[in-house]
Amino acid sequence: MSKLTIIQKLEQFKKILRPSVYDYIPLIFTDFTEFHGDRRFGDDPAIVGGIARLGPSADQRPVTIIAQARGRNIEEFQKTNNAQPQPEGYRKALRLAKQAEKFHRPVICFIDTPGAYPGTGAEERGQGEAIARNLLEFMTLRTPVISVVLGEGGSGGALALGVCDELALLENALYSVISPRGCASILWKDAGREKEAAEQLKITAEDLLAFGVCEHIIPESEGGAQTNVKETAANIAAYLHDALGRFAGRDPASLQETRYAKFRKIGVFLE
Repeated sequence: MSKLTIIQKLEQFKKILRPSVYDYIPLIFTDFTEFHGDRRFGDDPAIVGGIARLGPSADQRPVTIIAQARGRNIEEFQKTNNAQPQPEGYRKALRLAKQAEKFHRPVICFIDTPGAYPGTGAEERGQGEAIARNLLEFMTLRTPVISVVLGEGGSGGALALGVCDELALLENALYSVISPRGCASILWKDAGREKEAAEQLKITAEDLLAFGVCEHIIPESEGGAQTNVKETAANIAAYLHDALGRFAGRDPASLQETRYAKFRKIGVFLE
C-alpha cells in the first residue's frame, strides 16, 4: 500500500506531476480512434473519448474509452480547462457509452478531475442535468462499465463517470464527494483548514476499499505513478484484463441487477 500521507497525495494534484490519460492511453491500448462532440453544442477537450483495443494481448478486446483529461503542461491545462468538464463533455461521454452499448463493447472510464466546471455558461447549458442524466443512464447501461480513478476524483464531476460495475483507484488517488478545500470552506468557513478536512473526509484508496466504495486498488510504481509511467500503465492494463474477464458473457439483465446492488450496499447506516 501507499507510503504517502493523505496530505502528500493532495499536494500531487496542485503540481503538474501525475501522468494523465494522454500518457496512459498509448501504453495500454492500441488503434485508439478519438471521437468528438456531443451532437448538440460542441466538443469538450476535458473529456477524451473513442474506441480502441485493449492490448497488447492475445485477444485484443475492442473497448470504448471515456476519460477526463488532466493537462501535463500549461497549454494542456488551458485546453482541458484544468480537467473540469462542461455539459457537452458529459453528453459526449453518454453518446459514446450508448454507442458502446449498441455494439456490445465494454466501457472503460478514467476519472481524473477536481470537479465539473462551475461557470455561468456551463450552468446555462445544463451542467446539473447533464451529470444527472449520466448517473441515470450509466446505471442501466446494458454493457460492462469499468472505472479507474487515476488521480483526483472530485464531486459529481467524477461520479458522472463513476457509475460502473467495478471501481478501482490507483493507490495514491483520491475520490471524494467534495474537495477538501471546498469542505473546509463550507464546514468551518475557512479554506485554510483544507488539510484537516482531507484527514476527516476519509477519501484515500484504502479508506474507500474498506467502505466498499471501490473494489480494487491498483499499485503504482515506487515513489508514485510519475516515477515510472510504464510500470503503472502495465498494472492498470493487467487489472483491466482481469476485470473485463469477470464480466465477459454476462447478460444485460444480470449486469443491471448487480450494478444496482453494488450501489445499494455502499455506506454505513445507523437507525
